[in-house]
Amino acid sequence: MMSDTDIYRSANELVKQHGEDAPIEAAMKADEMLEAGDLDGKNVWVRIMKATEELLSEERPEGTRLN
Repeated sequence: MMSDTDIYRSANELVKQHGEDAPIEAAMKADEMLEAGDLDGKNVWVRIMKATEELLSEERPEGTRLN
């Protein structure tokens, strides 16, 4: 299981590479993992997808900041 820090690092890199399409890229990876029968891999990519959506959101949760 990947740590939250690793998930957000991966999500940040995906956003750098794909911009607003990062959640779509992560969803496609999750689908690939599901098709391959890798449920753990699918769950990791779903977490990355959600993190990319959060990173791209204009609304920030209270108490957070961008570096």
